[in-house]
Amino acid sequence: MNSTTLIGSLIFAAVLALVIALVISLMVRGWRHRGERQAALIGALPEVPETVGSAIVAPTSGIYVGCTLAPRWHDRVAVGDLGYRSKAVLTRYPEGILVQRSKASPIWIPQESITAIRTERGMVGKVTTRDGILAIRWRLPSGAEIDTGFRGDDRSQYHRWLPEAC
Repeated sequence: MNSTTLIGSLIFAAVLALVIALVISLMVRGWRHRGERQAALIGALPEVPETVGSAIVAPTSGIYVGCTLAPRWHDRVAVGDLGYRSKAVLTRYPEGILVQRSKASPIWIPQESITAIRTERGMVGKVTTRDGILAIRWRLPSGAEIDTGFRGDDRSQYHRWLPEAC
């Protein structure tokens, strides 16, 4: 390789690296702006109660897929850590549903806020087989409705979560 080809290759690599860095920074900026726009709409999440009754539905392990603004399954909530996927355990109590996420804060969904529990094929960029995601629609204290998505490790157990079983 002669020196002209080497210099051209290095310049091309530097420009390519700058373009990639610019695209990534614009994506991060867009995510932050989305969170700022949604902050007033989402408001404060309900606090996890100190005590709850015994579990109605045993803990179900899986993946917390994310939250979306209802009814748009692709409009991910970017406020706080609600938009990040993580391993999670879903447990239902008489007072509500607890989503315990690893490396993220838990989400408490009060029973009186739940408007629907159903299965979906896809949510926030996660598309699975038929009935692959358990979606919980609930109303926040701010009045906004969101869907919380959960993909269980054993999807044959979803029937325990659906309204007919509870």
